[in-house]
Order: sequence, then C-alpha cells, then structure tokens
Amino acid sequence: MILDITEIQKILPHRPPMLLVDRIIDIVPYKSAVGIKNITMMEPCFRGHFPGNPIMPGVLILEAMAQVGGIAMLYPEENRGKIALFGGMDNVKFKRLVVPGDQLVMKAELIRVRGDFGRLHAEAFVDEQFAAQGDFVFALKKQENL
Repeated sequence: MILDITEIQKILPHRPPMLLVDRIIDIVPYKSAVGIKNITMMEPCFRGHFPGNPIMPGVLILEAMAQVGGIAMLYPEENRGKIALFGGMDNVKFKRLVVPGDQLVMKAELIRVRGDFGRLHAEAFVDEQFAAQGDFVFALKKQENL
C-alpha cells in the first residue's frame, strides 16, 4: 500500500517544517512501514546547519524515522487523532551524512506494542547505504489529554 502526502497528513498531526515523510511505500498496520523523505536545499535546517556545508541534523533524521513508525501505529482508524510521544531512544547510531539531493529511505518495525505503548526499531538508508538507526519507546495519547 502506498500513501501520498495527502494521506500522510490525515494520519500524522505534523505539518511543515516538522512533517518529515513525503511518501509511504509500504505499510503493515501495527507491524511496519517504509517511508521516503526527499532532502532538498529548501529544508529550513540548512540555513544554519551548516552554511556552505549543508548536513541534515541527526535529530531530524531520528524524527523522520519515528514518524514512519508512527504511521504504522496511527494508520488504523481507532488510532486516528492520537499522537505518538517519545518515551526514550536507545541504540542510536549515525554512519553516513545526509545532504541535499539525497533520498532518505526509512524502515520502521514495531518490536512490541501493549495498548498505547510500544517500542520500534528504525533504520535509514541513502542509495542503499546505511545512514542511521535507533530504537524508540513511544506512547500514544489523545491530543485533548495532553
């Protein structure tokens, strides 16, 4: 199943510049998702990170990977309207710079889900080269309960 940006915006509450997924190319609800982020020079972060040497901040790569995992959890109708909040991150590694012109392909797999809490493992690649990984602990909350 493929989700375009219009469908993604029906699932995630994020909006630009914090919406960091352009397309979902595979999704198995409650299990996994594969998403794409096209990196362009127009990303707001490149104005300051770093002038003359644009590098996508690692924290944004992690956020993009988490959003792909969030889509796998939030896709089912019963979770629409909820948001996924970080509870923690482990095993974070960066192996390759991500720069304008790259296409970041992110694979997220839900490792464990119990009710509104869970853990996911995500990896990011550019041209099939490993770029980053992380394990994320999350909680789903209704926005009105924040």
